[in-house]
Formats: sequence, structure tokens, C-alpha cells
Amino acid sequence: MMSSTRVEVRRGKNESSTALIRRFTRRAQGLGLVRELRGRRYFERAKSKNVDHKRALISKARREKYNELVKLGKIDPAARKNARGKGHKK
Repeated sequence: MMSSTRVEVRRGKNESSTALIRRFTRRAQGLGLVRELRGRRYFERAKSKNVDHKRALISKARREKYNELVKLGKIDPAARKNARGKGHKK
């Protein structure tokens, strides 16, 4: 359900257009319109419980496999931390 809110601002006698726009933006922010619209901008459907559960199981299995390889000494966890920033240029 989408709620619509109307923001109306009337120009005063000696009010400049920039002051009018500033007043409008402040009122829109006060109502929370900007935050709500930014939240709606990249709306994603809620994933079903099955999809979420499957993803959790996969990541858990991946984590367990990684931890086992670390225990066996086949992977150095310190090397993984250093490898993350390799592609990033300063």
C-alpha cells in the first residue's frame, strides 16, 4: 500500500525563490519523504524462506570446508586477509 503525502509551500511577499525551495526541502525532509523514496528506489522482493535457508546452508558448508582446510594447514588465513586489497588502487 502506497501512501501519498502532499507538500505545499506558498511563497511569501518578499521571499526569494531559493528561500522557498529551501523551505520546501526542509518540509519534505521533516515528513520523511526523502528517506522513504530513497528506500523505495532499489526495492527488492522478499526472498522465500526456502531460498534463504538454502543460501545459509551453502555458506555454512563453504565456511566449514574453509575452516577444515585451515586446520589441515592447506590454507594460510593471513594470506587471505592480504589478498582482499590487491585489486584496489590508492
